[in-house]
Amino acid sequence: MAVPKFFEFFKTFLEAVSDGEIHHAKDVRTFIANEMKLTEKELAEKLPSGRQTTFDNRVAWARTYLDRAGLISTPTRAHYCITEEGKKALNSGETIDLEYLKKYPSFQKFHSSPAGIIVNPPQPDSPGNEDKTPKEILDEAFNEVNTSLAEDLMTEVMKLNPEEFEKLVVKLLLKMGYGSGIDNAGYVTSYSKDGGIDGTIKEDHLGFSTIYIQAKQWALDSSIGRPEIQKFVGALYGEKANKGLFITTARFCETAKQFVKNLSGLSIVLIDGEMLMRLMIKYNLGVSIEQTYEVKRIDADFFSDSL
Repeated sequence: MAVPKFFEFFKTFLEAVSDGEIHHAKDVRTFIANEMKLTEKELAEKLPSGRQTTFDNRVAWARTYLDRAGLISTPTRAHYCITEEGKKALNSGETIDLEYLKKYPSFQKFHSSPAGIIVNPPQPDSPGNEDKTPKEILDEAFNEVNTSLAEDLMTEVMKLNPEEFEKLVVKLLLKMGYGSGIDNAGYVTSYSKDGGIDGTIKEDHLGFSTIYIQAKQWALDSSIGRPEIQKFVGALYGEKANKGLFITTARFCETAKQFVKNLSGLSIVLIDGEMLMRLMIKYNLGVSIEQTYEVKRIDADFFSDSL
């Protein structure tokens, strides 16, 4: 069973507070989880952003919608109780969904708010969105934009020549903070004399710790196997190094990944094309910020302090 849609929590939420008493948000969530027989795995499921569980997000939006319709009230922060309208809804025998809430003027006003992109419930004429919370829609849209961006970014990366690709990798590591504050921290080896090492990054000012880099600009649908990693290991031993980064636009075979896991006395990190794109986007290498949206929430600490 998947986590129910946010509007499927309406009735159970009302049942959790149906005795007319004031209930804490945690107790309401526990009641709902038990009543709907949700598993630990389902309760742990995260939104695409990874910052909140799907369950908590959907219960929170169910609360928002019920509150806007006047079926529950929030006498104090994170405490809820049912209203007379809420009791009537439970006793009506009708299905309590988005259409049901539209009968209330307060909900209609909320539904048509000028701030629609944030608070409007998903519209039925938006395929696949009618059962998602606004936060879920924003998260999924963000992921879709980044997926498209990653594809375009990879197209540009594949246009680079091998030497330019190696320089790109070194620039990425510097962007990520490696070699911070160190002069000439990043270095690309001469292309004709790299000996299996394409570049280095100094981790300390005296050069006691250095990351050695192998960069392979291979076709996106190709795979790097154990033999290539073994060659890199040999190059690292030749440099008396113990830290290596193998980065590629392609993929790594399971045999290559397992080989790296079993190495002793040598630390090698593998970064494939998908991870490379994620890191370039995260650290703004080859991309720029077009627009920023801020999703805000109530500052509970502000309201809990005396004003």
